[in-house]
Amino acid sequence: MAGQNAKCGSESAVEQKLSTLPMRPGVYMMRDEAGKIIYVGKAKKLANRVRSYFRGTPANPKVAAMVSRIATFDYLVTDSEIEALLLECNLIKEHRPRYNVDLKDDKRYPFLKVTTAEPFPRAFVTRKYSNDGSRYFGPYTDAGALRTTLEVLGKVFPLRTCRHKLPEQRGARECLNFHLGHCSAPCHGHITEADYAEMVAEVIQFLEGRTEPIADRLRHKMKAASEGLDFELAARCRDQLKAVEKVSQRQRMDAPGGEDADVVALSVDGRDACAVVFKIRGGKMLGSEHRLLRNNLQEPPEEVLNAFIGHTYLGDREYPPAVYLSHRIEDAGLYEKWLSQRSGRKVRLHVPERGDKVRLVRMAERNSHLLLEEVVMHREQARQRVPEALLELQKTLGLKRLPRLIVCFDVSTIQGSHAVAAMSCSRNGKPLKSAYRKFRIRRESGQDDFAMMKEAVGRYFSRVAGGEIECPHLVVIDGGKGQLGAAVEAISETGLELPQIVALAKREEELYLPGNPEPFGLSRRSEALRMLMRVRDEAHRFAVEYHRKVRSKNTLDSKLNRIPGIGPSRTAALLEEFGSPAAVARASVEQLSGVKGFSQAMARKVADFLNDGKSDARSAQDSA
Repeated sequence: MAGQNAKCGSESAVEQKLSTLPMRPGVYMMRDEAGKIIYVGKAKKLANRVRSYFRGTPANPKVAAMVSRIATFDYLVTDSEIEALLLECNLIKEHRPRYNVDLKDDKRYPFLKVTTAEPFPRAFVTRKYSNDGSRYFGPYTDAGALRTTLEVLGKVFPLRTCRHKLPEQRGARECLNFHLGHCSAPCHGHITEADYAEMVAEVIQFLEGRTEPIADRLRHKMKAASEGLDFELAARCRDQLKAVEKVSQRQRMDAPGGEDADVVALSVDGRDACAVVFKIRGGKMLGSEHRLLRNNLQEPPEEVLNAFIGHTYLGDREYPPAVYLSHRIEDAGLYEKWLSQRSGRKVRLHVPERGDKVRLVRMAERNSHLLLEEVVMHREQARQRVPEALLELQKTLGLKRLPRLIVCFDVSTIQGSHAVAAMSCSRNGKPLKSAYRKFRIRRESGQDDFAMMKEAVGRYFSRVAGGEIECPHLVVIDGGKGQLGAAVEAISETGLELPQIVALAKREEELYLPGNPEPFGLSRRSEALRMLMRVRDEAHRFAVEYHRKVRSKNTLDSKLNRIPGIGPSRTAALLEEFGSPAAVARASVEQLSGVKGFSQAMARKVADFLNDGKSDARSAQDSA
């Protein structure tokens, strides 16, 4: 695999770099002025694909907007199209470029893992998929379905839950789960390895959706127990049977030929898309999952579906021999080749044209369309709900647009030490905590609040200028004329058009606007003022919390290095054992003396120094 970087500082430089592109498969990465990757693509012939971006004006205005921001491109040559496909998918997952189709909720959904590589396997939930010889089932996007499955596993299959490495390790006695009937206690020989393996095979059968053989076994066992007058066992079998049938009923669905298949359908609405996957095993619906996707380039459905298949199926996961699609996709052949190689059997991706399979695809398509309609509707409803305070704020300040997105900056320091800044954010009058930001002031500004404010605002708006984050509708500065001037200067230096901005002084709650040296006040009963105060107070709270945390950490760091008689190696041993200075300070004398190289007397010395002589009270409290 070979790589090149092309810096497109001028049109001639672009042409020069484009002329050297090879006619080979590979991946290209478009970068903006800041060097950030904004788009990743693959090509059978890199030269043809990359050059197409710079010839003429793209028909899609969104693509044209992206091309206008390209300052640099890198490329990597691969040995095959499949290798390019895999590399493209991995790079998109790693960098999440702005203009690529991407999962909006890019979190790891849980799997059920059965550790079949162990002599006595366990079953548990995990979000990490690794090639360790275990069987993985999922991912489960429906928390209710996962809870039901775990509930049935616990009732019907008494698998062990401990982490002992059997048969070498074992507890002193049987665990509580054994006495509750939820563990077969292989650690103490209550079940043979062969019988345990048979139970694990049934667990896998159950998770694959083949519940009927398990239900039949439970019926026979219940009947035999009843005939043998073992009514307690019969009742237990009855409860287990009900649990299995509950899951079976959720899976009932007519599917052609009892086959294993995924049905994948997708709907697109502008920048939004929704994919629905029906998971069918043995002709039964094991469940469905849906994912929302970001489609900033407003690609057509087949392009978005092509990207979604890469996100979903090229990772480490199990997949069925058939995947039915709602749209034909460009890379179906490459996906089939890769998935067939990985699974050791033929895997086919295609769009059905007749029969029951078409019905299943249409059903999934209707679901994706309805889910997407619901998402768009909720967003529109949220946009239409305008708090009265926002309307009043727009009118009072003479703002050009309704200030739905408001940010507020505050700085916090004590005599210039440990200087920090923080930013709160609200959307439609409600705190948007995911957008809160904190800043460690980098420049030595002493007690210069203006310089600190300028740095924080400048750093934030440089990201706005780079297109990384949305430009706020109103900027609130905690302070007066000086802080406001510093903020205005910082934003101007980024080259952005100055957004609506106002300073709110704490003492009299007076407002300052750019270009007006005189403050003005609002009625204390004004909803607009109250909203500004709430945003300001949130920024202040966030800044003070962050300052306290930074100051505390630095104080502890310094204090830890000043303990008499404790050198760097012992300090390092404490940090390695407890993880942080704060954790060392919280440790009792007994815990400290457990660290290699620390006697009881030395441990007490450390505890006394870090806790101002209160280690005796701490030890007594820990003992209690």
